Amino acid sequence: MNQFTPLELQNWLAIYAATFACCVIALTLSTASVGYELYRERIWSTIDVRSPRTMLLFVPKIWWRWQRRYFLSTPVTLAIVSWFGATLSWS
Repeated sequence: MNQFTPLELQNWLAIYAATFACCVIALTLSTASVGYELYRERIWSTIDVRSPRTMLLFVPKIWWRWQRRYFLSTPVTLAIVSWFGATLSWS
């Protein structure tokens, strides 16, 4: 089995750390963006809180909004991490 050199291991750990940092930033921005959008639209005033069916359908709508925002950050995250990985010295 091929073992990593200490430099390769350090580089891979740095890439994973950079990916984690980008994902945390994307999570924060997407959550804040959806929260602001829900506040701006005053979404709670448009639903009937007495109906369990309406409340049950409300959660997936919010989840889908958040998923769309979060997945829009994927190309940016890949570009940043790829660029970062390309700048590392691998030899």
